[in-house]
Parts: sequence; C-alpha cells; structure tokens
Amino acid sequence: MSGGFTGFAPAATQFFSGLAANNERAWFNDHKALYEREVKAPMGALVEDVAAELGRRGIPITGDAKRGLFRIHRDVRFSHDKAPYKTHAGAVLTKDGRKSTPGLLYFHLDPTGCFMAAGFYHAEPSELARLRDSVAYGPKEFAALTAHLAAHGLELSRDESLIRLPRGYDVVADSPHAWAIKLRNFVTHRPVAEELLASPALVGHIADFAAVTLPLLEWGWDALS
Repeated sequence: MSGGFTGFAPAATQFFSGLAANNERAWFNDHKALYEREVKAPMGALVEDVAAELGRRGIPITGDAKRGLFRIHRDVRFSHDKAPYKTHAGAVLTKDGRKSTPGLLYFHLDPTGCFMAAGFYHAEPSELARLRDSVAYGPKEFAALTAHLAAHGLELSRDESLIRLPRGYDVVADSPHAWAIKLRNFVTHRPVAEELLASPALVGHIADFAAVTLPLLEWGWDALS
C-alpha cells in the first residue's frame, strides 16, 4: 500500500451496501477494482498509519497492510449461509502484527455502523481459562481495570456470555465479578462516527482508543504469560 491514510470515500460503504444486495461472484468481479481502490487500499494505509502512531506513543501494538486486513471471502464450509463475501471490512493490530496473537486492536468498516474494539476475542480454551482465573483470583486488579474502563465510558461486552458459571468456578459464585467469569470474550468497543471515516483524524482517534484500552490488553497479557 502506498501513501498515507487520507480517509474513506463514501464509495467504500456504498460498495458494501451493493454487495449485501448482490452477494455473488459475478457482481463482486464487476466491482473488484472499486473494492481494491476504495476499501482495501485505504484500509491498509490506515493500519500502517495507526501502527506508526502507536509506535510514536510507545504503545506495544503493531500491524501492517499485508497481515492486518481480513479477507473479504467468507469461509462457508460449515455454514448454512453460502454467501461468498463478507459485507464489511475489518483490520487488526496485535503485539507482533499477526492476527492469531492474543490481544487485539480492531477496526470495523460497515455501512450499518463502524466501530473500534480491543481485547481478547475467541481465545483458545486454555487461554480463556487463564483469563477467567485472573478475574476469579485477582479481584482487586480486575476491579481496577473495570473502573478504568468505566471512567472512559467503556465496559466489557457481554455478547456471547454464558448463562451459568463454567465448571470449576462455583467457589466464586458470590463474587461481584461472577458475571465476568461467564464471558467468552474480554472485549470492549466504541462506535466510530460516520464523519470521521473520511478524515485522516481517524488515525489519531484509533490511537487514542488504543491508549485508553491498553490496560485491558496488559491485564490479559499478564494473565496469559
């Protein structure tokens, strides 16, 4: 990707609106050049500019255009929905830039709503157990973390949360943090205003979010170390 991030044109979200109505290979192939120009290229530039800004701020998260962008093609092997393409774009930065590395900073471009997220999403079972243990057996540290997030208008998402405590955690059933042990993901997110999409200021906005959510990532990295 060449050149810095200058913003997403309206054509970026318009492309996904069109794709949602015409999710088939023929339509995508006819509009592939538009996707490459208006979505993929600026998304790659955004990742690299955010990584550079995080480096300047001393925040240990990085990424690049080659590794940070998610493919537009859906994996339909085990899905009843055989639509071949995603109707949004996503990009991720991590400690070493690899998508598989635990602890992420994520940006989501979608005509129905854009957002930033940070945390630990779909962790491996052994990693999830260690995050839950950190809640159960480090209540003061976890309370400080959630208070920090709340002070910045953030909270951990309860999407996909279990109904009951997982096996082995009954001893902390009365803990004020029992709800967090039911989480499958330790993630927080913040919406991105539409007017920011077209501006280079989006880079600083994402970097500010990374700075605020760094304690969540550091808490998780400590739990997994």
